[in-house]
Amino acid sequence: MQDNGRILDAISKPADLHLLSNDELAILCGEIRQEIIATTAQTGGHLGSSLGAVEIIVALHSLLNCPEDKIVFDVGHQAYAHKLLTGRLNRFSSLRQTDGITAFTNPAESEYDVHHSGHASDSLSVALGLAKARDLSGGTNKIVTVIGDAALSGGMAFEALNHIGQEQTPMVIVLNDNEMSISRPVGALVHHLGYMRISDQYRDARDALQEALEQRGPFMRFMLEMGRRSKDSFKQFLFPQATIFESLDIVSTSPIDGHDIAKLREVLSVVLEADVPVLVHAITKKGKGYAPAEENPEAFHGPAGFNVETGELKKSAGGPPSFTQVFGDALVAEAEANDAICAVTAAMEGGTGLHDFAEKFPDRFFDTGITEEHALGFASGLAIGGKKPVVAIYSTFMQRALDQIVIDNAMEDLDVVLAIDRAGLVGGDGATHNGALDISYLRMVPNARILVPSDEAELVHALHTALAIPGLVALRYPRGTGEGVELPATPEVLEVGKSRTVREGNDVAILAFGRMVRFAREAAELLEEQGISARVVDMRWAKPLDVDAIEAATQTKLVVTVEEGCIPGGAGEGVLEELSKLGSAPLTLTLGLPDEFVEQGDYKEIFARIGIDAAGIASAIRTKLN
Repeated sequence: MQDNGRILDAISKPADLHLLSNDELAILCGEIRQEIIATTAQTGGHLGSSLGAVEIIVALHSLLNCPEDKIVFDVGHQAYAHKLLTGRLNRFSSLRQTDGITAFTNPAESEYDVHHSGHASDSLSVALGLAKARDLSGGTNKIVTVIGDAALSGGMAFEALNHIGQEQTPMVIVLNDNEMSISRPVGALVHHLGYMRISDQYRDARDALQEALEQRGPFMRFMLEMGRRSKDSFKQFLFPQATIFESLDIVSTSPIDGHDIAKLREVLSVVLEADVPVLVHAITKKGKGYAPAEENPEAFHGPAGFNVETGELKKSAGGPPSFTQVFGDALVAEAEANDAICAVTAAMEGGTGLHDFAEKFPDRFFDTGITEEHALGFASGLAIGGKKPVVAIYSTFMQRALDQIVIDNAMEDLDVVLAIDRAGLVGGDGATHNGALDISYLRMVPNARILVPSDEAELVHALHTALAIPGLVALRYPRGTGEGVELPATPEVLEVGKSRTVREGNDVAILAFGRMVRFAREAAELLEEQGISARVVDMRWAKPLDVDAIEAATQTKLVVTVEEGCIPGGAGEGVLEELSKLGSAPLTLTLGLPDEFVEQGDYKEIFARIGIDAAGIASAIRTKLN
């Protein structure tokens, strides 16, 4: 959306903002919001958080000299204004589309993007590394990180804060405090920030500190030195209930209005010149400037699209329920029959389908915040205590807790269920969110078993099975709607390590995992038209594999595996291992996600591009046979 009268259309690089007044920058903020709203209404995207961070980003770029100076975004949900100010206005309409602008910051896309953001709580570590690299090289450039209140609760962020306080190198942390993550943030830090927002005592004390910082006189030097020397220093006396940040030797401002461009620039211009780490506490409103997003920030965190005039969210044209919804409903049904079942998630109550569980069983529902490692450690404690925890986390985030899966759960062979949502390609969120690795990293874990349901009915059976058998069991399922199959009234316990044949054939055996079973069936139909008879086996388990089905497949001319996961270390390589143990060397073909980071786009388009849709599978088989 372009208008020749807009300031935004005259901005080709961030340095152009240096010439604008506060009033002009305020107008620019409004134009940026209009652009973000108009684009995400069509493409979908992270609307609410990006609207809330507009003034912060504009203020920073009006003072910094990027790309020499660096802005490190945590997650990247809030970075759309940054994209618009760094030469991507003309391509912004391709946001999240195949071959278009990526959903998060991406160094391959722009020299102004510092790192490939997408997972929460890592920005402080990256920023401190940049700051120390600058120091070692004798540089003077500014390092700024923008992090949300929910991301700040992550363990990695706490580790970084501790190190930042120790190093005392100049850098600025902008805390974008909107009191809202994807789901409402939880934990003691949230309450602490709430105290900071409302405490008159804290505000008065912080104003005094800011004045001292601006003067940079002997008092400021004295206070900082005392802060370095003792936890019982004058700083602690002055702020007896104040902030965790001062306890870590990080100077912090009083909470300021994150939508007041003049105030932001005033404060930032001071702290950017400080010779110590400083945290700027900016209070913002998620969805700022668009009433529907302000009123319903969770729904507008990442909408698929919406009507700008009415705020009505784009809805799917009916059809089957999503895998996530089926999982959530099935878990409620299981919990009604077994009061030992608990649900655990990491700041994704809505995204993992646990709203109903949380409402019906509040005492058995635990949202740990953005703390995947803690969530898995916590689950192990629940299991040791005799409960049956189901940990629902997206595949790409579950990999952050691999150590806890191995040591705290698998090594003790505990009764824990890993509900791995968004397994496989996720569409517009792209490389950082694609669930490509879970089969590979779980296959190597002793005592772990992996269920790969092919449709929503199989998911119901898989959950029931995972809860019924002892030990660590993972079930992985994709984003999006199911196949429309009838859901079972009474779920079954599936035999461990046994598959089911869904189509007979003698020329080729296609061993399919998860939703690739449907594509394998369709490929078999295409092959039949050309006189090739293809058997299709729904493998059900990625670990342990069905050795009998694999051995039977060797009686055909070609053994094919197809999975919605990476090929290295994946289920297909597991089949090859079993063939080797059998002493069999048939003609084989392994299909799956390539050994690369797959970028964003409609998953059907991406499947076609990498050759694992029905046509691609059939073509690969014909080529191999020939």
